[in-house]
Amino acid sequence: MTRPPLSGVRVLDLSRILAGPFATMMLADLGAEIIKVEPPGGDDTRTWGPPFAGGESAYFLSVNRGKKSVVLNLKTDRGREDLDRLLDRADVVVENFRPGTLGRLGFPADDVLARRPRIVWCSISAYGQYGPLASLPGYDAIMQGEAGWMGLTGPPEGPPTKVGASLADITAAMMASSGILAALFDRERTGRGRRVDIALFDSVVATLTYQAQGALLTGEEPVRSGNCHPSLTPYESFEAKDGHVIVGVGNDAAWQRFCAACAPDLNRPEFRANPDRVRRRTRIRALLEPRFRERTVEAWERLLGDAGIPVGRVRSVLDILRSPQLAARGMIASCEHPAAGSLRLVGNPIQFDGVPHVAPDPPPTHGEHTEEVLAAVRPAGTRDARASC
Repeated sequence: MTRPPLSGVRVLDLSRILAGPFATMMLADLGAEIIKVEPPGGDDTRTWGPPFAGGESAYFLSVNRGKKSVVLNLKTDRGREDLDRLLDRADVVVENFRPGTLGRLGFPADDVLARRPRIVWCSISAYGQYGPLASLPGYDAIMQGEAGWMGLTGPPEGPPTKVGASLADITAAMMASSGILAALFDRERTGRGRRVDIALFDSVVATLTYQAQGALLTGEEPVRSGNCHPSLTPYESFEAKDGHVIVGVGNDAAWQRFCAACAPDLNRPEFRANPDRVRRRTRIRALLEPRFRERTVEAWERLLGDAGIPVGRVRSVLDILRSPQLAARGMIASCEHPAAGSLRLVGNPIQFDGVPHVAPDPPPTHGEHTEEVLAAVRPAGTRDARASC
């Protein structure tokens, strides 16, 4: 069996909630050893629910598989001593404290790196480690508002709306894991680690891509357009006879095929070029809406799919989780949890040839590995690892 690419990499995870834990879970899925350091009260998300299974919250279970949980009280001398020893064995540190917090606890990043120059130190925060807003806290929902997503999401006549998933945190997590991997690659060449500074604010702004670029070019504010696309049409959802279908007509050739399949009367000169269609989107939609209501979702999938038009149904979460495509790709993983029992988890989307799907290690219970991990780093004869708590 081909070994995972991060085998032998040890990550000290001082993060909690979502962005940091998702980033380190991605590293765990790639083979890294993750030591999750929790305070005596545990990661906040252990209590975020319902739902719960065996006392464990779905929120915590979703982003902490494959990790070892160690409880340290960093407000005590013993806890700080143990963290110092764990740092001696770490390749990567991930933390999402507000800037300056770890420094006040005796672990400023610059001092840690001066003593251990090979460490890759990744900080995740609301606004980053510098700038006029750096000291402010911020959760995912705040960032969705502050960094532009809510202003772009929702129907034109309705209020700003946040995305249904915590994508500000997840986007920052993916940026963090990418930065960590780049720093580890560079360390192989230079022998030295780096600091990685990830801001949720920056991460969300980076996803604005063509919306931000259009505003930079024109000075005009992008507007909410519901399920429509600002630069393409029809590229949106429609109500069918028994549900909703989403259609993506991405170029003029696709428009020709779309018309041939279901709307030959719309193959008109004023609609043939995409910019002309976008300018007339309201008129086109008004002509298409009653036609879409005439057929079922399945009929539209078949008709447009046969014409080579990207098409799909708007699915519920449970419907998605039952998808045979997810099952075929190993995206629903199973493991046995000591408290929750048989547990199914959404798996890792990064797949490698020659690395088979294996059952992941379950998310840890609070402090499950404290004695095991600390016994390996404390001087011989030190008693009771739980004293760090």
